[in-house]
Amino acid sequence: METRAVLRSVHLSAQKGRLVADLIRGKPVDQAIHILSFTPKKGAQLIKKVLESAIANAEHNDGADIDALKVKRIHVERGTYLRRFHARAKGRGTRVLKHTCHIYVTVGD
Repeated sequence: METRAVLRSVHLSAQKGRLVADLIRGKPVDQAIHILSFTPKKGAQLIKKVLESAIANAEHNDGADIDALKVKRIHVERGTYLRRFHARAKGRGTRVLKHTCHIYVTVGD
């Protein structure tokens, strides 16, 4: 039995999100939450929120035992860019790309 949770269009680059996702892949959910609680990165708080949502989905929708759950799959994909312009000299502008990503978490027995 597997249960998913998804967070889309997060204001975080995919590369930075993958650094945090690699820390908890394959771990039991209680250990993963402890790791994310003490990781001082922005992505850790976002992934922790998605992981807690996946745990709640498994408990409510599938009646799963929380103590037996593990992080089966977690991956972070690149989302769309938010395109902004930064004013430069002589009336010009430079494009600024603000990265977004999608976070997918699957928990199971």
